[in-house]
Parts: sequence; C-alpha cells; structure tokens
Amino acid sequence: MSEKTILLVDDTELFLQLEKTFLQRSDINILTASNGQQALDLARKHLPDVVFLDLNMPIMDGDECCRAMKNDPVLRGVSIVMVTTDGRPQDQERCRDAGCDAILLKPINRTEFVSTAQKLLQLSVREKRFKATIQVRYGQDSDKILHDFSIDISSGGLFIKTDRPLKVDEMLQIGFDLPDPVREVNCSAQVAWVNSQLKPKKPDLPPGVGVRFIDLSLDDLHVIRNYIESNHLELS
Repeated sequence: MSEKTILLVDDTELFLQLEKTFLQRSDINILTASNGQQALDLARKHLPDVVFLDLNMPIMDGDECCRAMKNDPVLRGVSIVMVTTDGRPQDQERCRDAGCDAILLKPINRTEFVSTAQKLLQLSVREKRFKATIQVRYGQDSDKILHDFSIDISSGGLFIKTDRPLKVDEMLQIGFDLPDPVREVNCSAQVAWVNSQLKPKKPDLPPGVGVRFIDLSLDDLHVIRNYIESNHLELS
C-alpha cells in the first residue's frame, strides 16, 4: 500500500500533537503547519491526500486557505476537513462557504477524527493491539464499579474479559493503573463489540467486550504508548 500524506494545521501546538498521536502509523506521512499561509505552501510542495485545517489562525485563517486550495487547479482534489470550536454556528457556516469536504468540532473527538481520516483516505486505521493483563475498573455508575482484567490494549482501546451483559455502544467510565512508575489512567469509553459466550465473534478470545477510549488525554495516550514500548508487548 502506498504511503498517504496528511497535513495537520493549527496554531495551537497541543492540538497538533493530539491529532498526530491519532494517526501515527508506518503508512501515513504527517506534515504540520501553524497557519494558513504555511499550510498552502506545504500543500503546493507535497500535495497531501487530506488536510485537517483549523478555522481561526494568524496570518491566514483556515477558510481563506481552504478557498485558495479549492481554487487551485493542482490542489482542488485534496480533501479538506475544517476544524472549528463547537457552539458557534457562524463559524461552521464559514467552513461550508469555503468549500470544505467535512467539518469537525473542538474539543476533538478521537473516534470522529479517526473515522473521518479512514473515510477520506480509504484505508483502515485500526490500531495494533498488544497482549496485556491489566485490572480494569469500569461501569456507568460510580457506585457500581466492576473489576475485571484486560486481554489486550492499544492506545485506542482494550479488550476486557468478562461475562457481564454489556451492549454495543454502551458508554462507560473506565480506569486502570499502569506500572513503572504507577500511573492511573481514567477516561470515558464506549463498547465497540461484544464477544458472547454462545456466539463468539472471535472464538480465540474469551467472553468479553472490546471498548474504545473516547476522551483520553494526550498525557494518558503517551503513558499507554510508553507502557507498550517499554514492556515489549507481543501482538495479540
């Protein structure tokens, strides 16, 4: 498979780093820019497949940059995703008027971000999972916390071995501790799939649920990746 190029554009370094962590894999080349003019120059030089473009930036705003790309005979085929702050309908209207292909809202939702990249790049962005036995605390109510163990983990989610009745798309609060040094990770999560005992989707796995992290912080994301790398975990 040929390498895909994604250009991430935002004047806030934190958002750039967060978006980069969502897309890091060997077949994706990531470029970054901090304003619209810089993005336009990089796009003309590297011809990216997809651009994630913040709306409000210094020197040149994202909608002006988007409009310039869509009016450029060479760049008009590039997919552009405008990123803007939630709760401001007038900003979303600016994005649509600029001719973008999609709009995402801040704060960035990891699932929506990855799903949009997957659709526009026409490739799977499923992250590799690594074998890991970690005690996981989870539940919908803080007064009814369940305790079970994971089978595997990635920076996007984990599989919990359990025979408790959970449903696909069910929202949970999840927490677990990673060692060396001990670090507690907490976030919202969503049940992505269920491996039932009677009709397992994956017979090589025990009964349980695969959950995806929803609002994992950038710090916790780095902690999970460091845990995987430092412990040389095997692929599941």
